[in-house]
Amino acid sequence: MSSTTNKSLLDVATQKIVESQVWRSIFRHGYPDTPLNQSLVMMGNVFLHLHPVKVSRQAMKITYTWCMGGISFFLFLLLTVTGVFLMFYYVPSTQVAYQNINQLSTAVSFGHLVRNMHRWAAHLMVVSVTLHMIRVFYHGAYKPPREFNWVVGVLLFFVTLFLSFTGYLLPWDQIALWAITVGTNLAPYAPLLGDTVYKILLGGGAVDQPTLIRFYVGHVILLPLAAALLMAVHFWRIRKDGGAAGPPPPSRREVEAPQERATASAAR
Repeated sequence: MSSTTNKSLLDVATQKIVESQVWRSIFRHGYPDTPLNQSLVMMGNVFLHLHPVKVSRQAMKITYTWCMGGISFFLFLLLTVTGVFLMFYYVPSTQVAYQNINQLSTAVSFGHLVRNMHRWAAHLMVVSVTLHMIRVFYHGAYKPPREFNWVVGVLLFFVTLFLSFTGYLLPWDQIALWAITVGTNLAPYAPLLGDTVYKILLGGGAVDQPTLIRFYVGHVILLPLAAALLMAVHFWRIRKDGGAAGPPPPSRREVEAPQERATASAAR
């Protein structure tokens, strides 16, 4: 009797929520209790429309995807939240940057925890994105019609590496200073644009204040915006290509060939 009562109360509460003005202002097509309403809800929501309405069971298996894409996106959100927290206490100046990091770790409440969360999430994101690329390549999900999304994924991989590279300099300690010095000294050896890239990165002849400002702007503004834009396109293409991680659909030639052979056999 109690279970029936609880169920009826839950149904009444759900119906009131679904029929409320707040729900109708967000979801204009009712509760997703039928395939049609499910499709309409997905299409009419700014966040949900990035996902496909239906996904194959094979594509949702943990042993097939290992959730590497979702983990990478979660780590990006974690890095964004912790990064905003760190920005309140960090000044991109060679005179005070190192002191800011020390004060953040010793004098700010939960500062040491948040900084370590940001640092380890950055390392893990590089690992998860790399594993995600390996998984996609191993399963052949880069093949047509998903080749464009594979290119977007490669760009996201490089943006992730550049985010890690630019963030490495911000503590302005000896390890960061000399690591970035060695890394940027490789730029002039690149063909054609090597010297130009070196000057853009450093803003001078050595790693100094202009370099710190450029790395800071790239780390907190330019690269996160590029990553967010590319991820939006990435998710949209996943939806358009028919699912998250399933094997690519057969080409038109593979579909039409059996039909042509059947027609030829019937004509004989």
